[in-house]
Amino acid sequence: MPLSVAILDDYQSVARDLADWSRLPDGSSLTVFEQPFADLDAAAVALAPFDVLVIMRERTPFPAALIERLPALKLLVTTGARNNAIDLKACAARGIPVSGTAMVGTPTAELTWGLILALAKRITVEEQALRAGRWQTGITDGLAGRRLGLVGLGKLGTQVAKVGQAFGMEVAAWSPNLTDERAAAAGVTRLDKAELFASADVVSVHLVLSDRSRGVVDADSIARMKPTALLINTSRAGLVDEAALMAALRDRRIGGAGIDVFPVEPLPADSPWRDLPNTVLTPHLGYVTRQNYAVFYRDALDDILAWQQGAPIRLLSAA
Repeated sequence: MPLSVAILDDYQSVARDLADWSRLPDGSSLTVFEQPFADLDAAAVALAPFDVLVIMRERTPFPAALIERLPALKLLVTTGARNNAIDLKACAARGIPVSGTAMVGTPTAELTWGLILALAKRITVEEQALRAGRWQTGITDGLAGRRLGLVGLGKLGTQVAKVGQAFGMEVAAWSPNLTDERAAAAGVTRLDKAELFASADVVSVHLVLSDRSRGVVDADSIARMKPTALLINTSRAGLVDEAALMAALRDRRIGGAGIDVFPVEPLPADSPWRDLPNTVLTPHLGYVTRQNYAVFYRDALDDILAWQQGAPIRLLSAA
């Protein structure tokens, strides 16, 4: 049976080239949306005709209010194995299965170190100054012997820890459930939250966003940071008190921040983030690699074919 399939939020215009979409059933159509929708109404109108939607994780939200306005929708495929922007209960109520994909597990840790190095070594500042005709406008910081504080020591946090250790940094970690044994297994010292923020030269956040973890990097934690310390967030914007972090940067109460995730994405043109000092900002690039996208779209196509054959795979279920 022919299918009407849409791919959403293909910002880099690569989705058609990264999977063999000719494998879709004969007569099927493939539409690619490269720009985000202005709002829920625009999404509902544009997506109403499609049987299958392939969405990039947490770019376009799929609340119940949108799902109920998509009468033709029969299958939703999200890249990654988790997508907090989908109302899975609303999908289940409609009988719409939601499939996920595998992903490459290292790009976010790599970007984390890109942000740390850009800040510590003043790479973006000095690059811009050099192009403007200036030479060595400031002094950079070394990392060896400094303390890297990790908020979260799961898979990504452990990857970041290993690189910090290779640089000769002392690595410490805190999370609500971290034990001394788990920390020691990673060669990391477990600290309480207050001590970690007060003593770390670099704080990097690696927790899953949930009701429990929302705002975990709060105003008190930011206030404890050294005036030279750096804060890195490649996880989710909701983990950090945005107003408190902005104020600390504006008043230069911390050394700087490397931010890859924002409350509203794409970042609005008038966002105050664009004017804050001592920041390196990237447009949610943590998982945006050619290797990851190849896995995303390969698996998304396999998800569609498996469902079409009556045996859906990699199903996400509502909690």
